[in-house]
Amino acid sequence: MAASISDIRQLLKVKVLPKSSDSRLVFITGGTGYIGSNLIPILLERGHRVRALVRPGSKAKLPAACEVVSGNALDANSYRQLIRPADTFLHLVGVPHPSPAKGAEFRAIDLVSGREAICACAELGMRHFIYLSVAHPAPMMKDYIAVRAECEQMIQERRLNSTILRPWYVLGPGHRWPYALLPFYKICEWLPFTRAAALRLGLVTLDQLLLALVEAVESPVQGSRIVGVPEIRSARLNVSHEVTRQTA
Repeated sequence: MAASISDIRQLLKVKVLPKSSDSRLVFITGGTGYIGSNLIPILLERGHRVRALVRPGSKAKLPAACEVVSGNALDANSYRQLIRPADTFLHLVGVPHPSPAKGAEFRAIDLVSGREAICACAELGMRHFIYLSVAHPAPMMKDYIAVRAECEQMIQERRLNSTILRPWYVLGPGHRWPYALLPFYKICEWLPFTRAAALRLGLVTLDQLLLALVEAVESPVQGSRIVGVPEIRSARLNVSHEVTRQTA
């Protein structure tokens, strides 16, 4: 079972998430996946409008309050005219359960969907493009990293105002085995010659990533912002401060 909005409320010590001071209309690709399905209810409760791109037949996987549009993430022509009036585009499409054996899938799905979304948003002059990438450089998952890095390069070339998040491994339901590595990470973060790599390739929880994505939606930028593992981990504190300020 995936994390729920109740987990986020408990984490932030509130019964209901207060409304954001500046609501957005967010267009999401990959909204029915592991990350998106947990993120959308949080955005809705914060008062944002969400329009999610889904394949035909997947509408039932989304909350009733979510605006649903049908299209193909691998072909922007199927959804380009449906993006507006969104001011924020959040791209979450990706092959589930990435592994070194899925190089061809990364290029056929992650790369193609990313290129289509980036080009469509550049043509529309999207105010803020949010891309879920991956930490790099890293000694493994080279095909996966290469595709994400290529999409990052396209974002830069098209001069999109963008927030790029770079988690490494996201701990959560069904993704818990790396907890055994935490003592090793602590040692590596303490040692001067391994600290930078250990922080860049550190573990983040699903809750931390969800809150980092919420923070990205609510904090549009001019230019490009990179959000690495340390910043993802601190998103809880930033959002907690905002929630406390709103409820005070």
